[in-house]
Parts: sequence; structure tokens; C-alpha cells
Amino acid sequence: MLVLNEEQTRAALPFPELIDAIETMFKGDCVMPVRHHHDMEVPGEANAVMLLMPAWVPGDHIGVKILNLFPDNHLRALPTIIGSYLLSSGRTGEMLAIVEGGELTARRTAATSALAARYLARHDAEVMLMAGTGRLSLNLMQAHAVTRPLKRFLIWGRNGEKAEETAKDARALGLDAAAVGDLATAAREADIISCATLSSEPLIRGEWLKPGAHLDLVGAFKPSMRESDDEAVRRSSVFVDARAGAMKEGGDIVQPLESGVLTKDGIKAELAELVRGKHPGRTGPDEITLFKSVGAALEDLAGAILAYRNARGQVSR
Repeated sequence: MLVLNEEQTRAALPFPELIDAIETMFKGDCVMPVRHHHDMEVPGEANAVMLLMPAWVPGDHIGVKILNLFPDNHLRALPTIIGSYLLSSGRTGEMLAIVEGGELTARRTAATSALAARYLARHDAEVMLMAGTGRLSLNLMQAHAVTRPLKRFLIWGRNGEKAEETAKDARALGLDAAAVGDLATAAREADIISCATLSSEPLIRGEWLKPGAHLDLVGAFKPSMRESDDEAVRRSSVFVDARAGAMKEGGDIVQPLESGVLTKDGIKAELAELVRGKHPGRTGPDEITLFKSVGAALEDLAGAILAYRNARGQVSR
């Protein structure tokens, strides 16, 4: 059985291949039971979350991710997301690999957003605003650069020093990145706005969105959290990775549904419908699109299979 650490997992999941692997999985017949989502009390700190996410393709592969999210881990210089993915054979049940869960989650999340942007963002998108400076920020910028010809990256965070540090790291990866202090001005300029935060209040206002903008909402994974306001929802064609999860867990969808700003029929399509051609995605250059991602177990399974195959190939050589 292969055991892949963080560095090995990263090397085994190049974004171009990962984006395509997730697209293929969305087109297929992956089985995804309802995931287990448990809040856990941490004395003196913010509550943690345990996620158990099973998925399988009959006769092919079986997988389950066990993930712990500890929001206050930054206080001890540890990542927020810690966990592992167990990949097994779908024919024999034999365990094939344990993949480092944090890196798998970060990369598949970014790849899924980039896959959605392939259908929803303008083909000539050049400027991306990254709201948030956590682990996902660099992954999201790199992944979006695969599917769109992005030339400039603007990075905003509540902590200006962290934004500068993230911009420096992005430049080291070859991206033309700069930290910004004025979120509104940056949002008005951006062709793609990606948010990966734990915000409980809207960050991006609909009035800031220029014609043709694409809003990619990755954070705010609880119904009580939110990264966009009602006006952003009103002005946008709304898409989600999976309706069942987004309407239950993502505050950017749950709250507008509860208030009547958005209806269930107002969600144009989920990602499987986009990749299967059941919805055309963006329909005009001035259309504003919004994509809400809460994560689907098939994304992890696609990533784990790809990591296993690539890493096994390296071992055999």
C-alpha cells in the first residue's frame, strides 16, 4: 500500500491533469452517500469539524476521506485542515493508498473551481482577485491560471502582512501578484473573484461586480457563514458544485434561499450538468456568474485515484 505525504501528494496532482480527472468523474457514475458532518467542541477555542466523505465507482475504486477542520490551528502554526484519504480497490476491497488529506482537499477544491470557470468565466479573463490568504489561496490562483489566460493576481486579506506574504509566495510560483488594501476597488477591476475565507459576513458586494465578472465562492462552508451579499446573488446566474450540498451547507446559497432572494429553480445548474452539456454555462460576455462550492466526495476520489496512479508510476520507474 502506498502512503503519500503532503509533498508527494502535491507532486502527484498537477492541476491540468487534476482538473480533467475531476471533469471525467463528474461525467461518470460515482456513488456519493450523504457525508457525515460533526461539530466537535474544543475547550477555549472555536468548534472543530469532523468530515467523513465516502464515494465509489462500482467495480473500480472505493474511497473515504477522514478530515478534521480546526479553525484555531493557526494559533499553533498548524494547518486548519488535517486528515487522510483511504483508497481501496472496488473489485477486491484491498487498500491501495493513504493520501495526505489536507493537500488533496486543497488541490481538488481549487481544481473544481477552475473546472467551473472553464464553463462560467469569460474566455478572455485576465485579472483575478483572491480574497483570503489561507492555504487555498495559492492553489486557487494556480488552478484558475490553467483554464483562463490570467495575467494579474490581486490578493486581499484582513491581515495586510499576510496578504503581502501570500503575494510574495505567488510571485515565487511565477504569478504576477500584488497585495491590495482596498477590496472594493480590486473587485471592480477583477474578471474572476475567488473567495476562500471563514467569513460570517458578506465580503463581496454585488454593486462591485463588473459586467462579465465570475464570482467563485469556496469558503463559508457553514449555513451561518457568507462571502457574498444578496445583491451579488440577484445580479448573478447562480451555479453550484452539487445542489444537495450547497443548499444544505453553503451560507451563500442557504441564506438567500431562506430569505427568498434565491429560489431552488434559480440555481441554473450543478457542475455535473455543466460538464455533461445539459446547461451551456455562460451565455453572454456581460453575464455575471456565481459558483458556490461546498465540496463533493467524488472530487476527492478523482484526486486520490490520480495521485495513486501517478505515484505508483514514479515508484515503478
